[in-house]
Amino acid sequence: MRLSNYFTPTLRETPAEAEVVSHKLMLRAGMIRKSAAGIYSYLPLGLKVIQKVEQIVRKYMNEYGAVELLMPAVCSADLWRESGRWADYGKELLRIKDRHGRDFCIGPTHEEVITDIVRNSVKSYKQLPLNLYQIQTKFRDEVRPRFGLMRGREFIMKDAYSFDINDKAAEKSYKQMHAAYCKIFESCNLKYKVVEADSGAIGGSFSHEFMVLADTGEDFVISCNSCDYSANMEKAVTADNYAKDNEKILPSQQVKTPGQKTVEDVANFLDVNINKIVKTLILKTDDDFVALMVRGDHEANLVKLKNYLDVVNVDFASEKEIEEITGGAMGFSGPVNLPLPIYADNAVKYIKNFVVGGNAKDVHLKNVNIGEDFTVKQFGDFRTAEPGDECPKCGKGTYVITKGIEVGHIFKLGTKYSESMNATYLDKDGKQKHMIMGCYGIGIGRTAAAAIEQNHDDAGIIWPPQLAPFEVVVVPVNTNDENVVNVAETIYLKLLKKGVDVVIDDRDERAGVKFNDADLIGYPLRINVGKKTLKEGNIEIFIRKDKELISVKREDSVNKTLELLESLKSSGK
Repeated sequence: MRLSNYFTPTLRETPAEAEVVSHKLMLRAGMIRKSAAGIYSYLPLGLKVIQKVEQIVRKYMNEYGAVELLMPAVCSADLWRESGRWADYGKELLRIKDRHGRDFCIGPTHEEVITDIVRNSVKSYKQLPLNLYQIQTKFRDEVRPRFGLMRGREFIMKDAYSFDINDKAAEKSYKQMHAAYCKIFESCNLKYKVVEADSGAIGGSFSHEFMVLADTGEDFVISCNSCDYSANMEKAVTADNYAKDNEKILPSQQVKTPGQKTVEDVANFLDVNINKIVKTLILKTDDDFVALMVRGDHEANLVKLKNYLDVVNVDFASEKEIEEITGGAMGFSGPVNLPLPIYADNAVKYIKNFVVGGNAKDVHLKNVNIGEDFTVKQFGDFRTAEPGDECPKCGKGTYVITKGIEVGHIFKLGTKYSESMNATYLDKDGKQKHMIMGCYGIGIGRTAAAAIEQNHDDAGIIWPPQLAPFEVVVVPVNTNDENVVNVAETIYLKLLKKGVDVVIDDRDERAGVKFNDADLIGYPLRINVGKKTLKEGNIEIFIRKDKELISVKREDSVNKTLELLESLKSSGK
């Protein structure tokens, strides 16, 4: 490929819309262009990167027994109503009507469609196990699309779905996909971590996220510093090992706290430790209200409560709803005489003589105790884990927090969809049973963006060779010198014959412009062919990752390039 007839609209300045590193650099390197909020066109360089990620994904999905197909992007609402997700999925689902007034959606994921295909085609246990996947454009109407390809509304995803006869077989399929994903991200030369995760709107009994580690990541990963336990912030378990108060129980009393709404305000005003303040949150579930109590120095985890209650949604009640339920103002809610079921984090059950809201404006209650002043329906792990918490898995280490970018998610679905959509098979005894399902997603664009977040410097992108739009760029430094041009052409053609993904920058531009573009775009190797070095029989090879410029004999240039590429491909594994 020759850059003189290629399309590389690089930018010197960062567009104002760009936020994170990958967004800025993909725009500047001429890889993507914004079409609408959260919707991007992939320009030639960007498309090449996407295709390379797809090639790696296909290689290992196929190796681990999955079979590729392609499903429609537009999905019938009838299937989504069967599964129950038409009403449950929320505003992220882009609903449309055809000319006949029939309901459809742009698929954000394809559990319903694949289950319909399989239930109409698979009848016997002899046809299972089965794992089908596709690489396709999806759409989720994010309330706040941002960060370029990291959180767009339209995106490319690999989604796979497994069907098995029982839980044991389903766990085998799950482990195969787990292994395949590890191979995929290792082959992309990415540093990543596998973490326990919440299944969210997809559903299922358990799931794991694959997180690319990056300081600029938008997600937080909780890990033990002593064992291999890792989880995302929504899922990370907290140990029930809190110290018990041995204080004598005191009678509760009402105190005036004018204008003291926050935990810190109340603690300072009453001169008590913040862990003696207990927050009472009024929450709205699918069709009811509940209260959740957490210690003042802890954060409530609504996802954990949602999963415990087995509901679709848990959210904060509005100010008006709080006033109607408690009779008091927002910021002063408390458990005493509260007409709601009360759930409390485990830490709360060990505290005595604590402070709560008084369900009246500018009023709190001191010396409140469980069993004396109110009752709790259920204690549980309902708070967000924090750095320094004891690891519940090994009991030795403590939690540390790192930043990451979710690039893959695997789920054990169980019979969530096969039961609602009646996807069954006949077992060996001729009995009809529901198939056990799993689903497995990889964000193709997110993987490319995550690679940039993990590999960049002030000059631009530093692609691993496996993902680079071109592995090598040959730069004739003096395009008006016939010998320079001929040598550059010779090296370029020899590398092509060796199967190297190489481009020659034959544009009529100054060397500085070519070098800057090469650094910005992030070609792993740049071969400089210049008049001065050729006089000595040498050419230069610039290694983008190490910023190292080495001089080699002209006749050794191809072999040295192949050697360096191989070294770069294996360096991150």
